[in-house]
Amino acid sequence: MRLLIVEDDLKIASFLQKGLCEAGFAVDHATNGEDGLLFFMTQTYDAAVIDIMLPKMDGLSLIEALRKKKINTPVLILSARHSVNDRVTGIQRGGDDYLVKPFAFSELLVRVQALIRRAGGKSEPATLSVGDLTMDLLKRKVYRSGESLDLQPREFALLEYFMRNPGLPLSKTLILEKIWDFSFDPQTNVVDVLVCRLRSKLDKDFPDKLIRTIRGVGYVLEEHR
Repeated sequence: MRLLIVEDDLKIASFLQKGLCEAGFAVDHATNGEDGLLFFMTQTYDAAVIDIMLPKMDGLSLIEALRKKKINTPVLILSARHSVNDRVTGIQRGGDDYLVKPFAFSELLVRVQALIRRAGGKSEPATLSVGDLTMDLLKRKVYRSGESLDLQPREFALLEYFMRNPGLPLSKTLILEKIWDFSFDPQTNVVDVLVCRLRSKLDKDFPDKLIRTIRGVGYVLEEHR
């Protein structure tokens, strides 16, 4: 899942970016409204966190610009303004949810996850399953044949991407774009290293291997038959 934070307070932005990355998201950051709009024009996001008080273009104007361009990314508005009228205005101008500063990160994370689940009117499953592999998205736990697997955040994010696309070959470029929050040299081996780490936990102790390499293409997660 890929998120955009548009926040000019670098301390808050760093706090959010760190927490969201640890939760398995790939995160981009813009410090003003105009740069935020450029990000939206060049990248697809699953959700965005946008502050209201931004330089160059304020947050509400940014959200309005997105909606006029038919960009329907779910937006969580951040603001120090806490009146009912402020919250109503934020929603009326295109926001999907409103969180008042100061806030608890746990609440922000739950709200972002809820926005993603509701996006497009589709319900988000609490678990993903491929063969004997099960992922609990709420508890962030993974089990294979009932055995718990201890995954690091980026390993979890990669496996989630695989499990949302079972049987679909995923190129290294797609994985880089989805899992990392900045551009790597396409020739880098970070994807191979991450897949290797995930395989060592996912397949090593099991006779049936789920992750298969497709030479010249990438990787695919397949249910053993």
